[in-house]
Amino acid sequence: MRVIVTRPAAQAQAWVHDLRERGLDAVALPLIAIGAAADPAPVQAAWQALGEHTLVVFVSPNAVEQFFAAAPAGMRWPDATLAGSLGPGTTRELRARGVPAAAIVEPAANALQFDSEALWAQLSARPWRERGVLIVRGDGGRDWLADTLRSAGARVELLGAYRRVASRPDAAQRALLAESLTAPADHLWLFSSSEAIDRLGALRPDLDATAWSSSHAIATHPRIADRARAFGIGTVHASRPGIDDVTACIQSIRP
Repeated sequence: MRVIVTRPAAQAQAWVHDLRERGLDAVALPLIAIGAAADPAPVQAAWQALGEHTLVVFVSPNAVEQFFAAAPAGMRWPDATLAGSLGPGTTRELRARGVPAAAIVEPAANALQFDSEALWAQLSARPWRERGVLIVRGDGGRDWLADTLRSAGARVELLGAYRRVASRPDAAQRALLAESLTAPADHLWLFSSSEAIDRLGALRPDLDATAWSSSHAIATHPRIADRARAFGIGTVHASRPGIDDVTACIQSIRP
């Protein structure tokens, strides 16, 4: 089975590389593109006030990339500020940009999911009353962590550091999409966001749910798996989001 990686382009290529290194046939078909925030001023202002926050949460590698792209020259991560990460990919991006490992808080390595709930499990024992928290994300997203921190007494700010927009598949990627519909048993969609599934539908608005009933997918979170089933994907497997877990899942289901 050919694995179709649907993450934004840069992350998709990294996943394709890692899957191929593990002996799997993988190809990228990004369904979401990442753009800079429409107004860069709030991101620049957030850097000036970075040390005022006890915690800055990054919801994805894209959040790290876009936030640090606006960093003033010579700016270092504040010693007293924690960096919250929702998973290993985000942590790698933080480390690559000089954030000390001791400053990063992330879900436990054996967490069932890498999400807001798993991060909160690592944060909940800390005192949050009147502590400043900045959550760096795209244009919109879940508010669960922000609401939970506010309930614990934190002063929470949300910062949209990037925009998620529809990707524009090239001719080869459109041909891949057509092949996946013609020979669904030979293709396996890898979804890491519910929005990617919606974008897939937008690429073929002429099709109804029955057109996808023979398709196969892996989803890296139960919510994403539910969305894939509602979309019409006939066979959906849930996996933990790490590369080794996804690889094991693929190997367990391919002919």
